[in-house]
Amino acid sequence: MTTHFYILRSEKLNRYYSGITTLDPNERLKNHLVKLYSKDNFTQKSDDWIIFLSIACQDYSQARKLELHVKRMKSSKYIENMKRYPEMIDKLLERFKSF
Repeated sequence: MTTHFYILRSEKLNRYYSGITTLDPNERLKNHLVKLYSKDNFTQKSDDWIIFLSIACQDYSQARKLELHVKRMKSSKYIENMKRYPEMIDKLLERFKSF
């Protein structure tokens, strides 16, 4: 089962949202857009989310480490650079590789 780390983007909020899923990322996006998740979920605040970036990971552990790393950076510029420079993703996947 493939696990994905994904980042959504809302133009209305000018914000990013990151998460992990074992679903297809497009299916997960659809679930966010139809407000399938709790009222407290951040994605409920907008209805214009798009998939900004999706990364297939080796397993849940790798995806979680990647998610925590990106969240610790607290930087939209860092997220944008991940998309602009795919070699960043390759290095992160190697760094957080499960053995």
